[in-house]
Formats: sequence, structure tokens, C-alpha cells
Amino acid sequence: MHTHLTMAGTALKLHDGSIDAVDLVSTAIRKSRAARGIFISFIEWAHDAAVESAHRRSLGAPLGRLDGMPFAVKDMIDVAGSRTTAGSITRIDSPPASRDAAVITAMRAVGMIPVGKTNLSEFAFSGLGLNPHFGTPTADFDAAAPRAPGGSSSGSAIAVQRGLVTAAIGTDTAGSIRVPAAFNGLVGFRASTGRYDMRGTHPLAVTLDSLGPLARTVEDCVLLDGAMRGCANPETRAAPLEQVRFVVDASVLEEPTLQSDVVRNLRGVMARLRQCGARVEERPVEALMRTREVIAAQGWLGAIEAWSLLQQVVEGERGDQIDRRVRNRLLAAKGIDRHAEARIRALRAELMLNMLHELGDAVLVTPTVKHVAPSLAALEADDRLFAAINLETLSLTMPGSLLDMPGVAMPSGVDRQGLPTSVLFSVQQGHDDRLLRTCLAVESALLT
Repeated sequence: MHTHLTMAGTALKLHDGSIDAVDLVSTAIRKSRAARGIFISFIEWAHDAAVESAHRRSLGAPLGRLDGMPFAVKDMIDVAGSRTTAGSITRIDSPPASRDAAVITAMRAVGMIPVGKTNLSEFAFSGLGLNPHFGTPTADFDAAAPRAPGGSSSGSAIAVQRGLVTAAIGTDTAGSIRVPAAFNGLVGFRASTGRYDMRGTHPLAVTLDSLGPLARTVEDCVLLDGAMRGCANPETRAAPLEQVRFVVDASVLEEPTLQSDVVRNLRGVMARLRQCGARVEERPVEALMRTREVIAAQGWLGAIEAWSLLQQVVEGERGDQIDRRVRNRLLAAKGIDRHAEARIRALRAELMLNMLHELGDAVLVTPTVKHVAPSLAALEADDRLFAAINLETLSLTMPGSLLDMPGVAMPSGVDRQGLPTSVLFSVQQGHDDRLLRTCLAVESALLT
């Protein structure tokens, strides 16, 4: 694994003067420009913002501990003066954003500096992260062949994995933060949909769209989450582990499609948490199973909403310019029974209540993804394989999205090839702070 600085570590160096904001931002941009497929565009005024940040620090008046910190922005989120492509060639002529998205405004208010807009699955509609227009970003693993980066927030994850920036933000509708975090040994936080102001974030499926941070540690994600809500110095206090109850879904762990190293590493994490005094139950979670059945039988609400949003583009004169894999998936959504949406929404409300009764204040534990990052070449060569693996990749993150459960994907170890595996901790809608405090405790337990 890399030994890149964390965001918290970088903040300390900014504070003691051993790193300068101008050098930090300049280095991030220089390295990022040299990297292929990770960034779609760069923020022209980032250097000027770094000069202003350095001046504030010289006066002893920083806007907070993250003043001068560069970060990467998924190209679904508006940054003033920069075009938002949503990873699509159909948007390449769209005018630059006239103002920052609300979440960017909040981050800039505490002194953070966006350096560039990152690549993604086109329109954020895939869990694998491939992009034929801007290139597919890949991790610098020692593995023999390049791996899929995970999507749709692929560029955001790879920018952090490669150490170009210590922090990035993405969107998550069906797993788009949690999956790339899992494939790349990172921490990714998918917040409840109501946690951040979504103005200026381009939608995919408005009921399910969420935002969140990608970073190397839970602590960094907590700091980023605070910044995204305009809080300069958020509390980073861990929950006492002996007061936390974890429920590991036993039925998921028995699935034949689950890679053995994913299970082995998850059990290792839970054994460590038990040693540290946490209560760990392993049992089938009926509400999760039922949610997965509803998604399989009735269709994906996110696909229905995405089709209604993107139908004009897909069926318009530039529709044939869309990545065929994304286009095929959108066209498949066109065929979903028009009464299905009302049925799914009614079932969703019922399932959210079921999960509340069954889980209570416990933390649900599953693998984030059933497998490690798949071979990129195989996915590029075979559209049917791509479609099958995409669905399998998202199968354990989609239920949390449908039930609006905040989730933190955390590294659980590596497989026999050295590729990262991941564990997903999720709680009831709106209990984001409790989840983050719990995951701070998990991180601390795993490091000791």
C-alpha cells in the first residue's frame, strides 16, 4: 500500500509551515496534468486561491485547519468557470458553470481549493468506471494487468489512490462512491440524501442521489464531511466500541458469488472488533434480502429516474455518441413497466420501516463488493460481461441506496494477488454522525 500523506497529516504541515499552500496546489496540478484519464479539466483560479490561502496563514488568520488544502471534484458537480461534462461528449460544448455548487461554496468557505474536475462513468451510470471518451483512470497497483477503477466516481478515487490529492468528492446513486473506494483500498462515505445541499450537483436519479468524500482514512472523510457542510473544525471523536452493536448479514456471506478472500478479510475485521469489546451478531437480515429481491424483480428506481432525465439525450441527434454500454443500460430502463415506479416507491417505504424494526440502532455489516477490481481488458472486450459484472458489482450497495442508509466503505485487507477488499458499515437514514463516529472507532481498532 502507498504511504501517501493523509489530509489530516497535510493539515498539520500546513499549520506548522512545513508545507506551503502554493507548493501543495502547484504540485497537485502538475502531477495531475501528467496523469492519464483521471482529470477532465483543471480549475484555472486554483493557484490564485492558494496564494490567498498562504497570505491568510502568514497573517495567522486561516479559515480553518483545511485552509489551503487541494481537492478533486467529480465532474457532476459545478465549479464556477469550469464546464460540467458529466463524463459525456454530448456535454462538451455546454457553457461553463456560472457559480459553484453549494457544496463547493461550503468547502471554499473553509479555505479548501478545488484543483480539477475528475473523470467518471458517463452520466454517472455505471459501477465500473470505464469511460471511452476521456480514457479510463487506473490505479497504480503492482498487479500484472490494469483493473477497473470502480464507478462512477472513478477519477476521484484514482486521484486519491495515486496520491495526486489527499481528498476528493463524488456522488453516489447506487454505489458510486463506495465501489471505487472498495476497489482502490480507500474509505468512501455515502451520506443520507438530505445531508448536503445538492444545488449545482447534476442529477442522475433525484430520489437516490447523494454526495460524499473519498479519502485514505475515516478521519479524513469526517473532516471532508464537515467541510462539505461548511464546518471548519468538525468533531472527530470516536464512539466507544463497547457500546456499538454490529449485525453481520450471514446470508450474504454464504453466497457462492462472493470471493473467499472478501469473506476472510471481513471476518478478520469483525474478530478484531470483538476483541476490542464490540458486540457482533451474525444472522440473516430479512429486510436486506427483501430489498435485494424487490430490486431484482421490480427494477431499479435509479434506472427509471435516469431514463426520464436522459431520454431526450439518448433519443436525440447525439445519442449515438454516448458510451454504448451506458446507452444500452438506459434503453433497458425505457422498457420498465410504467406502473413499476409507484410499486417500487410503496415497497421502498415499507422496506425502510422493516429495516428500522429489524436493525434498530445496530450497524449493518456486509462486504462492499463481492469481488476485487476486475480486469479492465476483459470488460472493454465484452459488453455482455460488462453488463453482468456491473450488476454484480453494485448488488450489495444498491440496497443501501434504495433505503437511503448512509454507508462507509473501509479497506478490510487484500486478496492473494494483493488487491484491496472492503467492508461496508451502514445505519438507518439520517444517523450519519453516529456512523462516522463508529467508523472512527473501527479505524482506531484496526490500527492498534
